[in-house]
Amino acid sequence: MSASWNDFNKAPAANLIPKGALAKVRLTIRPGGYDDPAQGWTGGYATRGTTGAVYLSGEFTVLEGPYARRKIFTLIGLSSPKGPDWGNMGRAFVRGMLNSARGIPNKDDSPQAQAARRISGFADIDGLEFVARIDIGTDANGEEKNEIRAAIMPDHKEYAALMGLTPVARSATAGAGSAASAAKPPTPAPAAGGVRPSWAQ
Repeated sequence: MSASWNDFNKAPAANLIPKGALAKVRLTIRPGGYDDPAQGWTGGYATRGTTGAVYLSGEFTVLEGPYARRKIFTLIGLSSPKGPDWGNMGRAFVRGMLNSARGIPNKDDSPQAQAARRISGFADIDGLEFVARIDIGTDANGEEKNEIRAAIMPDHKEYAALMGLTPVARSATAGAGSAASAAKPPTPAPAAGGVRPSWAQ
């Protein structure tokens, strides 16, 4: 007997990607039209919510693997009237995305690594591709939904394969350095006027 189109109690529940799954994703920022040049927020990328919180509305598309083409929507905090915590979480997330996308170990503070973590504006991360750990959160109605809150660093054992990099021979002590060498970070665009906005420092 076929499923009834009058009763949806036995219809499949929302098909969530399992918590902890790793995937290569591409970030697309959905413009909110809010600018604050004093903060370096230009180009209309940021969104200002009704509570006064400012964020980037992120659409993350899974690029490969069993969940390819799935989209995950997550807000990246910039500021909140409630305090600095949300903005700091957003900054940490963007740092992780840049590390992952540009092959920079999190603890690498070399001049090259520092340069790779600088952006001239949000346009530099719109379209960024990196390896993400997929999480499960809740939406405004309390329903479960997938979220992305963390990026996977180059020293993770699955990073090279997920980024599509050619594995390199390395000794047991080579660690993150070899993985990072497989992903040569692009030279980031310098900030306008040579001065980084406060949020990018």
